[in-house]
Amino acid sequence: MTAVVEVRELRKSYGDTVAVRDVSLTVQRGEIFGIIGPNGAGKTTTVECIEGLRTPDRGQIRVLGLDPGRDHGELRQRMGVQLQDSQLPERLRVGEALRLFSSFYRAPVDWRALMERTKFGKLSGGQRQRLSIALALVGNPEVVVLDELTTGLDPQARRDTWTLIEGVRDRGATIVLVTHFMEEAEWLCDRVAVIDSGRIVALDSPAALAAASDAPQRITFRPAAPLDDALLTALPEVTSLERRRGEVVVTGTGNVVTAVTSALASRGIVAGQLRVEQASLEDAFITLTAQR
Repeated sequence: MTAVVEVRELRKSYGDTVAVRDVSLTVQRGEIFGIIGPNGAGKTTTVECIEGLRTPDRGQIRVLGLDPGRDHGELRQRMGVQLQDSQLPERLRVGEALRLFSSFYRAPVDWRALMERTKFGKLSGGQRQRLSIALALVGNPEVVVLDELTTGLDPQARRDTWTLIEGVRDRGATIVLVTHFMEEAEWLCDRVAVIDSGRIVALDSPAALAAASDAPQRITFRPAAPLDDALLTALPEVTSLERRRGEVVVTGTGNVVTAVTSALASRGIVAGQLRVEQASLEDAFITLTAQR
C-alpha cells in the first residue's frame, strides 16, 4: 500500500508544556485512520501539524508527498479539513457557504448534491457540525482530516454521518479521524493510534487493541429454571457471578461463553435473553491510558 501521510519524530511544545512528544505514524492510501486519547493528550495538536495549521518544533511531515508548511497552497487543494471548532458568519446560508467554499478548489464536487446528501434543515448545533463536514468534503479531497466528527449529533444522525464517511472512503479518499467516541472508532477505523501524554502508546486495528486488553467477558441471562450459583462459579473460566433484578451476570476469561452455556445445558437450564459483552476498544483505551 502507498503511504499518503507520514509523520516522523513530531514534537510540539507550548512554552514549558510539551504537547506532542516524538510521534511517528503512517497512514495508507484508502485507509480510515483513527486517533484517540484523553483530553489534552496531543491529538488535535498532532493533526493541526499535519494540516499545516501549526509549525512543529521538530520532526518531518509529508502529506501526499508535500510538506504542509512549505507546500501549504498546493496541499489545501488536495486535503479537506473539519476543525474541532469553527465559525461562519451568522447570516451566511448553507448554500452560500458551500458555493463559496467550492470556489476555492480547482475540481470541487457538486455542492448542491453534497447539500442534499447531508440533509440540512435549520442549523441546530448538530447541523452546524454536518455543515463543517460538508465544507471539508466540497473540494473533492484526496485526504480528509476530521476532528470530533459527530460531536453534537443524535444517534441516528451519527450513523448517517458514518455511512457518509464510508462512502467518501469508498470513492478513494484517505481519512484521518480524531474522536472521543470509541464506538465510532470501532465502526469506521481500519487502524487506531492511542495517544496519551503526547506519545503514541498503542497502534493497531480496533479488534487487535481490544483483544490485547485482556478485559473480561460478561455474560448476562435470565435462567429459565432455578440455578445454583456454584454450578458456574466452580468453572475455572468464571471469575465472578452476581445477580441483578432477576438476571445472572457472569464475568470470566478464555472460553467462558462455551463453558457457561455447556454447564447450563447439562442441567437443562435455558439461558433466556442471553447477552455477551466481549472486550471492546473502550476497554483497551481505559487499560492503556490508565497505565500512565
